[in-house]
Amino acid sequence: MKRTRLPSTATLAAFECAARHLNFRRAADELHLTQGAVSQQVRLLEAQLGVALFARVRQRVLLTSAGERYLREVRRILRELGEVTHQAMASGDKELLNLAAVPTFAVKWLVPRLPRFFAAHGHVNLNLVSRSAPFNFEAEAFDAAIHYGEPSWPGAVCTPLFEEDMRPVCSAHYQRRLRLRTPADLARATLLQQFTRPSAWQDWFTHVRAEPANAFQGPRFDSFSMILEAVQAHMGAALLPRFMVAGGIARGELVQLAPQGLPSTRGYHLVCPEARQDAPAVAALRGWLLREAAADLAG
Repeated sequence: MKRTRLPSTATLAAFECAARHLNFRRAADELHLTQGAVSQQVRLLEAQLGVALFARVRQRVLLTSAGERYLREVRRILRELGEVTHQAMASGDKELLNLAAVPTFAVKWLVPRLPRFFAAHGHVNLNLVSRSAPFNFEAEAFDAAIHYGEPSWPGAVCTPLFEEDMRPVCSAHYQRRLRLRTPADLARATLLQQFTRPSAWQDWFTHVRAEPANAFQGPRFDSFSMILEAVQAHMGAALLPRFMVAGGIARGELVQLAPQGLPSTRGYHLVCPEARQDAPAVAALRGWLLREAAADLAG
């Protein structure tokens, strides 16, 4: 079977640049070519495709409907080619691991521990990006993800790391100022609320058998990171994951207001596509994460 000759990347780049500017002279200036060279690249591309990509209307250059459709795909292809090229350059001869992670977990727990991972697995180069919600592994080329929620992800293998353990905390300054000693004392505190867990304080009060009337009252925040900043600014008390506050409690900056946390059936999991579960870099990450999680819980 005869293979269709594909346009060169130089030709596609010339088309994209001309389409972006809708001006061949500006495209030529950007590409350090002559205007005639850009025009020739576009004419050759149109001849190869058998469709007109540009139309000239009243001394203006406009994209045809076919040109608009083709431009969307060309931009996607050039963007993806750029990404994989940069990945290859960054990785060198190391094994590349593309990992997505919940933003707060990545910043507060994962990233501070990564030096230990690289010390043990110097053959792996990591690309880490944040994702707040589950995504389709077929649509995004990740080798693995750290996911918060139930251990269920279509077409993937889930490895539990640890359950979410929410602790009631405030700054040491706020605790002294309001003389907070028992769960009942929180009736006079400002309770910082998280949008995605609107009943968290009520659930915790029920768990510790206290009934303050302000369980649903207080400023609301979009993320745990914002709430932690508010706690450190002495704005009130909050229920925050243990991994976020353990260091502050150890340093005496934060105070845990009761020994009881908020039980949860949800937690943090490493998930990976079934086809990638035995890849060496994924297996190395899984083993390391399990050891780190066990050490963290033991500490």
